[in-house]
Amino acid sequence: MPALVLLGAQWGDEGKGKATDLLGGSVDYVVRYQGGNNAGHTVVVGDQKYALHLLPSGILSPGCTPVIGNGVVVDPSVLLSELSGLNERGVDTSKLLLSGNAHIITPYNVTVDKVTERFLGKRKIGTTGRGIGPTYADKINRVGIRVQDLYDESILTQKVEAALDVKNQVLTKLYNRRAIAVDQVVEELLGYADKLAPYVADTVLVLNQALEEDKVVLFEGGQGTLLDIDHGTYPFVTSSNPTAGGACTGAGVGPTKISRVIGILKAYTTRVGAGPFPTELFDEDGEALRRIGGERGVTTGRDRRCGWFDAVIARYATRVNGLTDFFLTKLDVLTGWEQIPVCVAYEIDGKRVEELPYSQTDFHHAKPVYEMLPGWSEDISKAKSFSDLPKNAQAYVKALEEMSGAPISAIGVGPGRDETIEINSFL
Repeated sequence: MPALVLLGAQWGDEGKGKATDLLGGSVDYVVRYQGGNNAGHTVVVGDQKYALHLLPSGILSPGCTPVIGNGVVVDPSVLLSELSGLNERGVDTSKLLLSGNAHIITPYNVTVDKVTERFLGKRKIGTTGRGIGPTYADKINRVGIRVQDLYDESILTQKVEAALDVKNQVLTKLYNRRAIAVDQVVEELLGYADKLAPYVADTVLVLNQALEEDKVVLFEGGQGTLLDIDHGTYPFVTSSNPTAGGACTGAGVGPTKISRVIGILKAYTTRVGAGPFPTELFDEDGEALRRIGGERGVTTGRDRRCGWFDAVIARYATRVNGLTDFFLTKLDVLTGWEQIPVCVAYEIDGKRVEELPYSQTDFHHAKPVYEMLPGWSEDISKAKSFSDLPKNAQAYVKALEEMSGAPISAIGVGPGRDETIEINSFL
């Protein structure tokens, strides 16, 4: 049976939660492999709406085992709060597995994130202020705290001391903030140990054994391709690898185990935070997309910047991820426009460019080259098959498929779990 990767093909917020949830009933494991509680998913089941931040969307599917992999950074208070909220709503969370090698977001990571972003002023990156970046920095600098460290007080204390030796110097001398006490941090972190213990596991072993037993494993990326630390619009990116390669390192599964890579595309484009965005709209159309699409961040609560579909970044996502399929979401939001612009190329210094420029400077100066496609006015939310869509909606989907370089195998025509047209099975 296949191992699948499902990831965002734009700047995140494409509807990965809906796609993962759709597959959740058919897979045995759903794995978050990177990011932290800076990435949110909204899943609508019947008349119930769930906002997930750290937990894999598969937690809403009975019989599916949700896994938080080693590549994720975990804020224990957020995780426990999220679990408690789901339990109160009758969702069984007992199957959750948490990698002992996942890194912990400590209180000082959150503090450093917030004060650094304020210090940058106009040069700020647009982080969520949740300590994600500083935690990944600690991981790379080898002063990070892992989940398994919560179960050895001596090691935990030594690691907190090592991290705060430098951070307290920066906080007090550069930012004029109060030093953080080692004992206070250690006490807080140890307080989570017993509560997390039932979930902690060797997830690398569990997942590889599952694949050997022909179980279906779905790897769920947070954020999106253009926010990847290596392949995104640096420096306006996240601190991990949401691209397909990140699934291998973030879950401990070899690339030969992965058989399908599904990219989630919104039928238009959105972005949260700072950074270049060639098709961004500052007019009534942009406001309409934001209003109709409900474009507000699940985790951040920030309004999303909105723009027309960008085929250039879709082609780029296909290439760097090796995408085999697309899941196109929110097609229903475009209902009502007489004509719908689609960005097919960029103009940079008077020249037409059809692929994403590798130069940060060029991308900042890229102007969209649009092709106009006819719109539709019919309600498509009840469509159950591709042929149920209006002819112009069908033509729009086919045009995006041809421009993006991979087949569109499913289409979202509304927010509900059942408001999806499946063209080709992902399994």
